[in-house]
Amino acid sequence: MRLVSEIVILCLVFGLEQLFPLFKGRKHRARHALSNLAMGALNGAASMLLFSSATIVVMSWAAANSFGLRYQWNLHPWLTSAIVFGLFDFWMYLWHRANHRLSFLWRFHRTHHSDIELDCTTALRFHFGEIAFSSLLRLLVIPLIGVRYYELLLYELILQPIIIFHHSNVALPEKIDRMLRVFIVTPNMHRIHHSQIQVETDSNYSSVFSLWDRLARTFKKRRDTSMIVYGLPYLREPGWQSLAGMLKTPFSNIVMK
Repeated sequence: MRLVSEIVILCLVFGLEQLFPLFKGRKHRARHALSNLAMGALNGAASMLLFSSATIVVMSWAAANSFGLRYQWNLHPWLTSAIVFGLFDFWMYLWHRANHRLSFLWRFHRTHHSDIELDCTTALRFHFGEIAFSSLLRLLVIPLIGVRYYELLLYELILQPIIIFHHSNVALPEKIDRMLRVFIVTPNMHRIHHSQIQVETDSNYSSVFSLWDRLARTFKKRRDTSMIVYGLPYLREPGWQSLAGMLKTPFSNIVMK
């Protein structure tokens, strides 16, 4: 279900980028997309093989032993699920911020930030090292919160369209973007996070709900998002934009942030 939803949303947004692009004149959209999609496919296959069963095991154990924060609350099931959803999204904020603050994690996360032509396929451009570390920590976070399978599935089904949307090159009118980012992360909000300027890169870490950045004072905005230069100054050469370049990025002794 998640895979089908992701493919449909990607195709839809990719088409909208063609019709209503913010940055026009990109001549190598297909080649750029293929590299990012190949990275995403490798990550998806490896994650399924290595972490899917383990995630189900820890969820089952936590449910069988009533382990986790959810079991400390005597609330309506729907309210409990809403709080669990919010806590898991807050974890995603903390994890993303850690990827920028800790130099070892940044080595892997910079693969994502090295994209110089941000679009919907950038949502899949993550190094497997980052995916692996995130998945391993999830094996602790999921039982700690008490996340159940249907809640994780719902979160992923909501997360994927939103991150595809906010990485997109769709020229969303600022008035609509401003209204939406009161609640969720939007393209104009996340574009700032992919700016080449470090003070902007180190902001707007939220995944689904934008309030985490507002509460933690890491929220930034700018009017001229069409003037943003994407990527990292030291990873702009064509070689770093290929699949091979992305795979070797964390292990290359280049200038660090």
